[in-house]
Amino acid sequence: MANDIDIGLFSINTDHLADHEALAKVAIAAEQAGFESLWTAEHVVLPDPQVPPSPLPPHAELLDPTVALAYIAAVTTEIKLGTGIIILPQRNPLVLAKELASVDVLSNGRVIFGVGVGYLGPEFAAIGVPMEDRGPRSVEYIEAMRSIWNDDDPEYDGEYVSFSGVKAFPRPIQRPGPPVVMGGHSKPAWRRTVTHSEGWYGFMLDPEATSQNLAGLAEAKEKYERPDSLGPIEITVTPRMRPGTEMIDRYNELGVDRLVLLSGARTVDESLTFIEHIHDTLLS
Repeated sequence: MANDIDIGLFSINTDHLADHEALAKVAIAAEQAGFESLWTAEHVVLPDPQVPPSPLPPHAELLDPTVALAYIAAVTTEIKLGTGIIILPQRNPLVLAKELASVDVLSNGRVIFGVGVGYLGPEFAAIGVPMEDRGPRSVEYIEAMRSIWNDDDPEYDGEYVSFSGVKAFPRPIQRPGPPVVMGGHSKPAWRRTVTHSEGWYGFMLDPEATSQNLAGLAEAKEKYERPDSLGPIEITVTPRMRPGTEMIDRYNELGVDRLVLLSGARTVDESLTFIEHIHDTLLS
């Protein structure tokens, strides 16, 4: 039923899955069920007390994405490993490049580099990074990371990152590095998708909102030049719709390439039941 659209599983590193046995059990089950990818969530810190627009209470458990994916890489063999997303301007780009290259090597080239620019002021303040320039900062970080991953003589001279005379090995197995999937539902996010990303990620979107974002991406493609090396834009969506054949049909008609499902599970057993249901109804 779902031959034309890949199915991923979101939030593999949170809450009841922030435990090595639970994480391994659910990751292996998803791979055996035919899921195409597993995706992490991220907030390095959360506001305490919780204040809008924070999506989670301060005691929510989230494993670091690269650490969680490295662990999953050790217990799986084929399923892709996505960061959904990493808040890029909060990270040191060369340290993150080393981490992602390491996971890509250890997973034999299975990493998807999902990124976003963030939106929680208290989180940025605690980490010591200004929110105001998070968009252009993220663009520079992507460019700098691709240089350290690929160039014979890596270097970058920007406003937010500058280096030369250094190299970092091993480099990612994937060339020119793990594909960048840009998250966001705004004109700047669409622009960054067109100019700097292999793909785009829309989170918790119903078909109507997905269609509106795809129209925005199409408009951005008319305005901004897309490097040939990035190829066609791969569309990933976490759907706001009940999983089933109608869901597949609706998003498939829109041209979505991948659906990353949020199970709503609160226990390992609920996660396994959800995976089995998706296998039986959409993947078999």
